[in-house]
This record gives sequence, C-alpha cells and structure tokens, in this order.
Amino acid sequence: MSRVYVLKTVQKIPAEMEVVWKFFSRPGNLQTITPKEMNFIITSPFLTEAAYPGEIITYKVSPVWNIPIRWVTEITQVKHHEYFVDEQRFGPYAMWHHEHHFKSIDGGVEMTDMVSYKMPYWFIGDIANTLFVRNKLKNIFTYRYHQIENLFGRWKDGELKQVFFY
Repeated sequence: MSRVYVLKTVQKIPAEMEVVWKFFSRPGNLQTITPKEMNFIITSPFLTEAAYPGEIITYKVSPVWNIPIRWVTEITQVKHHEYFVDEQRFGPYAMWHHEHHFKSIDGGVEMTDMVSYKMPYWFIGDIANTLFVRNKLKNIFTYRYHQIENLFGRWKDGELKQVFFY
C-alpha cells in the first residue's frame, strides 16, 4: 500500500489580505503561478471571480515528458479570508487534497499551502515519488514562491519554508 505524502510551504506576503485573497481565490490565476514547462491550461468553460464550494475546475497539464494529462479538481471548502480547499476528482494522483490557508500578520499575510497526496500504483508510485514526483512538486512550489514575490513584493526575510512529512 502506498503512503500519503504531505508537502507544506509557508510564505509571508507584504500585501493586504483582501488583495491576496482576491488573487488566490480566483481559479484563473493559478496559471500565472505555474511553471511554463508544465503546459498548464485551464479548460473549464466558465471561471468565476472567486472560488466557491462545489466548483469544478478542469485543466490540461504536462508534468512529465511533455505528455498532456487531464486533471479535474473540486473546490470543496471555502472560508472567506481564511482558507479554501481543492481536491482532485480525476487526474494523475490516487489522492490530492490541497489546503490554502491565509492569516493576517503585521505587515501582510502569511500563506500556508498543505498538499496531501498519494501516488497510484502502490509501491511503484512510491518509487516514482522518491525518484521525481517529490522534487517536481518542490520545484513547482519554489517557482510559485518567486512568482508571488514578483507579483506582491519580497518579504523582509524572503525565505520559503518547505517541509515534507511522510
């Protein structure tokens, strides 16, 4: 049986909560903070200005060897200015649960991403995770970190905190 892996990132953003929330809760902005080599394209015919529980979002993405994969996620929970959760309904993972948390702090917003995921294909998936999936996810979130700095400015310490739990 394969494991559930957790990637946690924490980033401080020097901007007002309303500005940060508006950007991250708008599904169409995900393309802006995803590496170009992923060929990430949102294919949903209608995108909202703000995510809502039950919203289905469809994508095409090429995470490995430029092979396109269809991915479908659902926004399952939203608490305005605090968090929202997206979960994979169809796609490359056996399970994908992504929590986006936002907390007002002095001088801006602390954003925490917590991704719990499980690889398909039992131990073969675990081997794939060890060989390249884990690093690919780390690279995606590092790219996001820099894109967020470009969009909102650099926090004083400018450090992305990433932790993997197994």
